[in-house]
Amino acid sequence: MSRIDDLIVEYCPDGVEFHSISEIFDLKNGYTPSKSKLEYWTNGTVPWFRMEDIRANGHILFDSIQHVSQLGVKGGRLFPKDSVMIATSATIGEHALLKVDALTNQRFTVLSRKTQYVNRLLPEFVNYYCYVLDEWCKTNVHAGGFASVDMEGFKRYRFPIPPLPVQEEIVRILDSFSSLEAELEAELEAELEAELEAELEARRKQYTHYRDELLTFDRERVLVITVGELCDINRGRIMSKGYLEKHRGAYPVYSSQTANNGRFGFINSYDYDGEYITWTTDGANAGSVFYHDEKFSITNVCGLLRIKDSRVRAKYLKYVLDVTAKQYVNTGMGNPKLMSNVMKQIKVGIPSLAEQDMIISILDRFDKLTNDLSSGLPAEIEARRKQYEYYRDRLLSFDELAA
Repeated sequence: MSRIDDLIVEYCPDGVEFHSISEIFDLKNGYTPSKSKLEYWTNGTVPWFRMEDIRANGHILFDSIQHVSQLGVKGGRLFPKDSVMIATSATIGEHALLKVDALTNQRFTVLSRKTQYVNRLLPEFVNYYCYVLDEWCKTNVHAGGFASVDMEGFKRYRFPIPPLPVQEEIVRILDSFSSLEAELEAELEAELEAELEAELEARRKQYTHYRDELLTFDRERVLVITVGELCDINRGRIMSKGYLEKHRGAYPVYSSQTANNGRFGFINSYDYDGEYITWTTDGANAGSVFYHDEKFSITNVCGLLRIKDSRVRAKYLKYVLDVTAKQYVNTGMGNPKLMSNVMKQIKVGIPSLAEQDMIISILDRFDKLTNDLSSGLPAEIEARRKQYEYYRDRLLSFDELAA
């Protein structure tokens, strides 16, 4: 930071010039060429930027995901290279530097330096300072059903023009910060991922140990009943991906996957409504068990258990079958199976309902603890980002030169 301090003392000890955005930049709104005119969207060569481009490629853009043809360009005029597009409606608080002549959609206002400011403002400095402008936009939004920035206030916003040596040093520092942050974040993510996997594996082993301990009973002390005595058993129906596409809706369909409780897709109807256990009957995941309490359907590679005995909780039975079901999978002929006729013979120890509730509570907490550990961005990475933003904001804070 001392190099910046020295430059400020040398070039602008009394402050820097500020001018309104409308004085420094030509402001134009983006637009979407008519989708009904195929010629506007066929063999396009003109970059047309949207929020998706920022999400995919960051805050410096060299090309777009979608392109339009020259026929779709109003008056044949493009927003010039080195302009900055800033979101002033919908998803407010995002911006990007355009490194190519281009168009944007209507969610963006494009800032292009006026001729007299081209040699006074580096486009990279403008891009960095727009992080500050983003924050102003977020807090100066018109109330109503559709979020939009107060554009009259936006035009009056005071934008700094520090001397070029100061701009150059700020850009150099922030470029270095950005590069270093990306490298450190990648290293940190790799390191944390390895630590996280080790911690998760330890938690899983701990969870398995306590689950097995909780579900081991003295056979003389508890009632032992088969799954077939405890449950009605059903099989799912054939549903292809084509069927799901044709009957798309809001109700989940479960199949032989293991992610998302085995969810396969969604349709506009359901076969079951309530508390059930399902299991995978065929394939590599045969014997995987899931608990559901919702409106849903299953495919023909799943079986379904509906509790018919009031002495057992469905969630308790699910945890028991987590331990035992895989032991009954038939791996012969290269296609693992756990069919209904085998499932119904599995024996289950049935303690009191109070003891079942205690076991469910403990295992639910263990399960949540494991899932929480594996979700979200590690706090260390978030702290790194906050540190970068802090130094960036310090570098971009200037005193205005007295009039």
